[in-house]
Amino acid sequence: MTDVAALFAPLILGRTELANRVALAPMTRVSGHADGRPTDRIGGYYRRFAAGGFGLLITEGLYTDEEASQGYIDQPGIATSQHAEAWKPLVAAVHEEGAKIFAQLMHAGAQSQGNSYVDETRGPSAIAPRGEQLPFYRGSGPYPVPAAMSAGDITAVREGFVRAAQFARTAGFDGVEIHGANGYLLDQFLTDYLNERTDQYGGDVDNRIRLTSEIAEDVVAAVGDDLTVGVRISQGKVSDAHHKWGGGVDDARVIFGRLGQTGIHFIHTTEYRAEAPAFEGSPVTLAEFAATYSGLPIIANGGLDSPSEAAALVQRGFVDVVALGKSALANRDWPVRALKGAHIEADVPDGVLGPLATLEDWETRPSA
Repeated sequence: MTDVAALFAPLILGRTELANRVALAPMTRVSGHADGRPTDRIGGYYRRFAAGGFGLLITEGLYTDEEASQGYIDQPGIATSQHAEAWKPLVAAVHEEGAKIFAQLMHAGAQSQGNSYVDETRGPSAIAPRGEQLPFYRGSGPYPVPAAMSAGDITAVREGFVRAAQFARTAGFDGVEIHGANGYLLDQFLTDYLNERTDQYGGDVDNRIRLTSEIAEDVVAAVGDDLTVGVRISQGKVSDAHHKWGGGVDDARVIFGRLGQTGIHFIHTTEYRAEAPAFEGSPVTLAEFAATYSGLPIIANGGLDSPSEAAALVQRGFVDVVALGKSALANRDWPVRALKGAHIEADVPDGVLGPLATLEDWETRPSA
């Protein structure tokens, strides 16, 4: 194979045929309408990546219900039929450019810093996330202490993910990704210091991954014959970037083993560096642990800016798709540049392509 050829081999991922193995990573935008409908700005954002050669786009996290799931003011949702209808033309535009698009389904839980529906936040236990809210996304100060979720709240969360997946199917999305990473609700249940529950959702890691597994099973049962379904997993969080699972390799074995039994079609791992060892004392990456213990195709995200390094990761056999964040923002046509051997910009210019960037900002960026 040539230096980057591994990135451009087609792939069938679950129910979805991809033209290549380069994906746009989900990135928070906070540029939706106040009622959760996507704007033309969001549509232009995704269409440009599709036109730039990305085989798969994964949306920013879309909130799943009109209660406690919203994490940011002006975050788009997929919680109502109105949301689904508004997403239809945006999804169709991506398809017109030859790309596929998955909706990421997200419940912010205790990490919410702006919700139009309720004033309180909810989490597995009455423990606030570490750190402070992000001014970048219109937040300020420490996170509030959430209300500990009842059994009824948990049932409502499960039902919300299923409805959101069904609305994503209505909107024409090719798949859905369940957001179990980065400190949001499902990751809060997984995190030992945020989860002090004494029921079946607390305690050892097998119990703490239970809600994510149940939601994965619920969503597969609801839409898995029609859509590709996956789960995103991380160790680090928005408010605790250096967090590691306390049980190390043993936790990875349980977490990925359980997810591999749910019927989902892929796992998406995200680390600061996808190629870095997941745990001290072992050279193995989180993506490799995910592949080994789940038996599923893997999307890997984290610092994969170099086309040759990204291709080498795919060639090693543990990673099926690479997902690009910062490098995609700096190079909206990264796949085209990689295939041509053209220059890859290293940094996102200040004030350009951030969460509130305008369509005009996008038009001024040169293509390869």
